[in-house]
Amino acid sequence: MWRTRVAAACVICRSLANSSCGIKRKSPLQNLHLVSRSIHHPYYPKFQRPPLRISIQQFSSLNRLPLHKTKLLNVKHGYQSHRNFWLARLASRLLRVRYLILGSAVGGGYTAKKTYEQWKDMIPDLEDYKWIVPDFIWELDELVDFEKLLKALPDADDLAKLMPDFDKIGESLASLKGFLSPGSPGETAFRATDQGYDNDKQFKKVSDKEKIDQLQEELLRTQLKYQRMLERLEKENKELRKLVLQRDDKGIHQRKLKKSLIDMYSEVLDILSDYDASYNTQDHLPRVVVVGDQSAGKTSVLEMIAQARIFPRGSGEMMTRSPVKVTLSEGPHHVALFKDSSREFDLTKEEDLAALRNEIEIRMRNSVKEGCTVSTETISLSVKGPGLQRMVLVDLPGVISTVTSGMAPDTKETIFSISKAYMQNPNAIILCIQDGSVDAERSIVTDLVSQMDPQGKRTIFVLTKVDLAEKNVASPNRIQQIIEGKLFPMKALGYFAVVTGKGNSSESIESIKEYEEEFFQNSKLLKTSMLKAHQVTTKNLSLAVSDCFWKMVRESVEQQADAFKATRFNLETEWKNNYPRLRELDRNELFEKAKNEILDEVISLTQVTPKHWEEMLEKTLWERVSTHVIENIYLPAAQTANSGTFNTTVDIKLKQWTDKQLPNKAVEVAWETLQEEFSRFMTEKKGKEHDDIFDKLKQAVKEETIKRHKWNERAEDSLRVIQHNALEDRSISDKQQWDAAIHFMEETLQSRLKDTESVIEDMVGPDWKKRWLYWVGRTKEQNIRNETKNELEKLIKCNEDHPAYLANDEVTTVRKNLEARGVAVDPCLIKDTWHQIYRRYFLKSALSHCNLCRRGFYYYQRHFVDSELECNDIVLFWRIQRMLAITANTLRQQLTNTEVRRLEKNVKEVLEDFAEDNEKKVMLLTGKRVQLAEDLKKVREIQEKLEAFIEALHQEK
Repeated sequence: MWRTRVAAACVICRSLANSSCGIKRKSPLQNLHLVSRSIHHPYYPKFQRPPLRISIQQFSSLNRLPLHKTKLLNVKHGYQSHRNFWLARLASRLLRVRYLILGSAVGGGYTAKKTYEQWKDMIPDLEDYKWIVPDFIWELDELVDFEKLLKALPDADDLAKLMPDFDKIGESLASLKGFLSPGSPGETAFRATDQGYDNDKQFKKVSDKEKIDQLQEELLRTQLKYQRMLERLEKENKELRKLVLQRDDKGIHQRKLKKSLIDMYSEVLDILSDYDASYNTQDHLPRVVVVGDQSAGKTSVLEMIAQARIFPRGSGEMMTRSPVKVTLSEGPHHVALFKDSSREFDLTKEEDLAALRNEIEIRMRNSVKEGCTVSTETISLSVKGPGLQRMVLVDLPGVISTVTSGMAPDTKETIFSISKAYMQNPNAIILCIQDGSVDAERSIVTDLVSQMDPQGKRTIFVLTKVDLAEKNVASPNRIQQIIEGKLFPMKALGYFAVVTGKGNSSESIESIKEYEEEFFQNSKLLKTSMLKAHQVTTKNLSLAVSDCFWKMVRESVEQQADAFKATRFNLETEWKNNYPRLRELDRNELFEKAKNEILDEVISLTQVTPKHWEEMLEKTLWERVSTHVIENIYLPAAQTANSGTFNTTVDIKLKQWTDKQLPNKAVEVAWETLQEEFSRFMTEKKGKEHDDIFDKLKQAVKEETIKRHKWNERAEDSLRVIQHNALEDRSISDKQQWDAAIHFMEETLQSRLKDTESVIEDMVGPDWKKRWLYWVGRTKEQNIRNETKNELEKLIKCNEDHPAYLANDEVTTVRKNLEARGVAVDPCLIKDTWHQIYRRYFLKSALSHCNLCRRGFYYYQRHFVDSELECNDIVLFWRIQRMLAITANTLRQQLTNTEVRRLEKNVKEVLEDFAEDNEKKVMLLTGKRVQLAEDLKKVREIQEKLEAFIEALHQEK
């Protein structure tokens, strides 16, 4: 019986396997649902069947195909029929809860990921536009971590894990479906479940659409954010050009672009203008030289070629006061900039145009020296814009016939010399501008051009203001004769007629172009074939000049490169012969070397020992104040009667001296000492390594630094307190200090005594020994003074305690005594002689007193009690000596801690100022060696740039 049941169950399984369709996979029988095993194989563990191919498509959320009905064999298994409905309801509920939840999660996640990938692919690749956005913008991706978002989404493996086991579900539902008959409640339950599943799928579609909309809005917001950033950068930095200079807090990022051909050539001309301002025969590189009479429209023609009103304008006055080199090149934006400035002027904006004209006028006026009207200094300007012809033009001051008021007397000759210097270059293209509204006979420039280019092989003649000429000239043939060059002795490569406006300075370039084209369309000059179409308008003129310029460049540039190569060889040979052991340092390199030497010498000030500083300060300070101490403090106090008066006088005078003069004198001494040491280090020769080429520079740096350096103003106040406290102290602590004070006093008094005896000797003349040995005599005045001296010495011998001043009766007595011996003397001479005689007597007495005080330290400690010896003068000199030592120590600390550093800072500032002043460097670093190195550097630079230009020129071909 059990065998019959097993066979029937196997037939049912095979029928289910054969009835399945769609995506199939192999699955073992044990993978069937528990319900299926319980129905079909109650004794399944005893049998092993081969795996069956079970379909999962019927129950997948990815398919909406109807369920296939499978007719089962009519086999009785012994089970009741009401169990089929219970099983159907159970399966329906299980599928509705579990299957729909898991299917929604998997489908929604997969759809969201796929939608995100599609939108991500739709975003344009911004790698090619990275140069527009600054580097720090790309760091914003840290704020929106897309990698983290991608990692949050489930990958394929995770999706597979989230998907339900469709094999088990398929086997279970297939077995259940077999028990259900058509129209049964089980089938109705399955259909209800299927309808509910369709509703859930519609809900999921709506949910997915909302997610897509959210992602799209987020992407749009991100794009708008970047767009606003780009607009802000464009507005602030005027970007949208090929070369972007970006600055941020971290540094400077500069992207180098390949220079254009005309820019390379312009750099060569700039170097040449610095190297050889007189344009001697070595500079034969082509350039377009624009010459013409004043107010002939020369500048207007140049502006039409540059397509911008870039030059300052004036009514009848001279505006072009120096040569202006304009380099024209094609570019995406119409801008202008100077070679020594990074600012770009937007020529499409009127504010920038006005600023550019003002800057050109300021540079012209600054280049003109005092007492002159024009300058030979060249102003270099680059103009880039769409449609501009590549060339280099030099606008020269207009030629004048008469020097008017306000001009320098040599203005006419200077303009002629500047024009000739540019036009005598055999490869320069001369653009001769002639005013068509005035008589041709009044032209000056045509004669000048004929002298420079008599054959007209490099001259282009331009007739301006043709509209006024046609209106005012009675005979149109005269204009034709001017154009054809029949009225002038000069010849030219081509003749052109242009109109540069109606004379209104506020006209725009576009309006002038329209007026010019309209005029020539209606002009009789073209209608009667007096002029050909290619001879009119500034556009045709610009094309012709550019073609001529480049033709001249290609023909002559290699020859000029060879010339500079030969010049370089000659200069290098000269250097090797004259300076074989020296490096080729140009002026800037020499300045840097001298700068390092000077800074090293300033640092050497910090190596001076404190002892040396203090000895110098103390010695210099005493030399500066000793006269005041002796004459105004010591001598007046020593004339007093007793020690109390002596000390009182000394204290009063020391206080006055400290409050008013002493601190200032001390600071002056310290500053002079610092200057002296600084000068010694700067001028001291370093043996064989000394290079005298730096001497002038060092001297200039020293003088300028000393001029700028100022001592700290608060130093005097602190120094005053220290000196006052030092002078208040009267306590000598030991015998060694007492002896040092005596020694200091003796040296001072002996020095003064020596000076006094020298003065007396000059007054009275040589003594008898010198008269006999050197055969010299005394003058009449010296004899009178000698007699007066002898008489005054008698007076002192009679009264050793005589006061310092003579009484009137004593002067009368001395005079009468001298008259009695036949010597007539004036009372003033007697007093003057007495001053020196008494001074000598006093100094000798003071020195004798010093000798007595050597043994007086014991009495000093007892305050001279029970002693007739008083040594108050020794105490005074000890106080002075101690004040000098303390002051020297204080000043030394200020020097080493503050002033030396401030001096070093001033030296650096002076060197930085000198480094920016080229004229200063030329004046301070001179000599054949410097000039030869400068020439070598310039010639090498010119040759290298010419070779690079020639290589680029060949590549362009």
